[in-house]
Amino acid sequence: MTARPNLFLMVGLPGTGKTTEARRIEVEDGALRLTKDEWVKALYGQANPASATAVIEGRLISVALRALDLGVDVVLDFGLWSRDERTALRQAAETVGADAHLRYCALDADEQRRRIDRRHADEPHTTWHMSDDELARWSVAFDVPTPRELDGSGPLDEPPAGFATWDTWRTSRWPSSVDPGA
Repeated sequence: MTARPNLFLMVGLPGTGKTTEARRIEVEDGALRLTKDEWVKALYGQANPASATAVIEGRLISVALRALDLGVDVVLDFGLWSRDERTALRQAAETVGADAHLRYCALDADEQRRRIDRRHADEPHTTWHMSDDELARWSVAFDVPTPRELDGSGPLDEPPAGFATWDTWRTSRWPSSVDPGA
């Protein structure tokens, strides 16, 4: 019997080490690593259009689910700040017969700022400027994973109001293409 594929979900704010951990998993576990920032940089250069984020993430999720369906381990590396995002992806992994694992990266605000500044100075082509105000706002918006989310022992929440399933919520949150009418 073959092992179930694994979906590793990188969770955390900018500069906390998600991509470093994702690269480690990629090498050690032979997982396909899908890092949103690399795709945004490749497609948009120094621009970081907010309108592109959900579509790029949606495409990466589609690729991830196909790879999992083929038996390939995958690392999704784009923060997943909300519990709903994490739950939707845990459910999607379950649907394709994969196991989901959250990898939460956290740092205190001072170390986070130091790492972001160092990365911007050393590798400006890999990142964008982030202000202290942005980091503070993002920290407030971030839902810290619960211990039961992290160890996988917690049940999946029900989909948010207005959504019959997590699949419908997921495709609403992460469209896989650009709406030509938008």
